[in-house]
Amino acid sequence: MRLLLDTHAFLWFITNDSQLSAAARVLIADPSNEILVSPASYWEIAIKVKLGKYPLSVPYLTLITEGVDSNGFKVLPIEPRHTEMLTTLPLHHGDPFDRLMVSQAMVEDISLVSIDPQLDAYPIKRIW
Repeated sequence: MRLLLDTHAFLWFITNDSQLSAAARVLIADPSNEILVSPASYWEIAIKVKLGKYPLSVPYLTLITEGVDSNGFKVLPIEPRHTEMLTTLPLHHGDPFDRLMVSQAMVEDISLVSIDPQLDAYPIKRIW
């Protein structure tokens, strides 16, 4: 199964945060699943760090690189076909990072691991 992690799911998994659902944790940890991270998450985390909304205990680059590499995750590059979807995607959700990840999930036909029930308004499979 291919799974795209929403930013919080990525952070909660790599920091072993109890806010991540047990079901999501099992699926992410399952080596038979392909776990994907969007560069949109890197951007979102960087902005939150800059604004003081997400303090880090390690340098930003270490968090991202080790979070992806040490867990065997893959980066899902943002491609024009993903951003093209944004030109027609209904505004059920206003967060640009979430909208981009929804677009990626739709185009790639993969599930999105997210706590956000607002994403259910889109034709994707949300796992939590």
